Amino acid sequence: MTTRTRRAAEDPVAMRLICIAITAAFIIVLLLLPLITVFAQALAKGLGLALSRIETHDAWTSIRLTLIVAAISLPLNTLFGICAAWAIAKHTFRGKVLLTSLIDLPFSVSPVVAGLAYVLIFGMQGWLGPALRLWNIKIIFALPGIVLATLFVTVPFVARELVPLMIDQGRDEEEAAVSLGAGGLQTFFRVTLPNIKWGLLYGVLLCNARAMGEFGAVTVVSGHIRGLTNTMPVQVEALYNDYEFVGAFALASLLALLALFTLALKSLLEWRYAGEIAATHRH
Repeated sequence: MTTRTRRAAEDPVAMRLICIAITAAFIIVLLLLPLITVFAQALAKGLGLALSRIETHDAWTSIRLTLIVAAISLPLNTLFGICAAWAIAKHTFRGKVLLTSLIDLPFSVSPVVAGLAYVLIFGMQGWLGPALRLWNIKIIFALPGIVLATLFVTVPFVARELVPLMIDQGRDEEEAAVSLGAGGLQTFFRVTLPNIKWGLLYGVLLCNARAMGEFGAVTVVSGHIRGLTNTMPVQVEALYNDYEFVGAFALASLLALLALFTLALKSLLEWRYAGEIAATHRH
């Protein structure tokens, strides 16, 4: 490539500076400043006071519930994401476009609307309410409802990470394995899984971060019962509304640290296995 051609292919210096400035401004104003403010407010009256607010019964209950919901949601979303991606990428069937659109539905539907829908279906006055009451099953204002709401908002992450990866890889290797006598599970664990493991891991990390931070759908189905159904985001709102600012920002800081840990883990894996990830994508 000649010098003149190279210069023609490059953006003007002014354009590059403008793009960088706009990007930096958005990151600082929309991401860094709010994050710094949360930690500053949590530590405004000392680390000891912030820790004491996190050690309360209601705070610990919300932390435990958040982790339980994430622990239940992640395996279910992983199983669904793998199955859905396999069906979409490896097979042709009627309703394939509809299935793909339905997976994207949580991206376009407000989580609050999803929470209200679950209340209308599973609430005591909902469509299934009488049957659930007869069998003494409680979904709304209990753990099952919170898990359902979390599953709704996180269902696209694993599938959407895997679908383009599986489409790009094709079916040649799986067909070769089957022709050599490998069974379905053997083909998946020895051929398919090694090819999609990084995309699967990214999807799981994103799903986990979204599950722990979900507020809209959960706040509708949880009932705001302190010490019982409040997850960390809902408990933060409850504390803030009660003017317990130190407790609210301390718990919000812990939630932010969990999100930052997820981001750091993702970045570490990208750095540590950059060559293998690039080879997988080229393949």
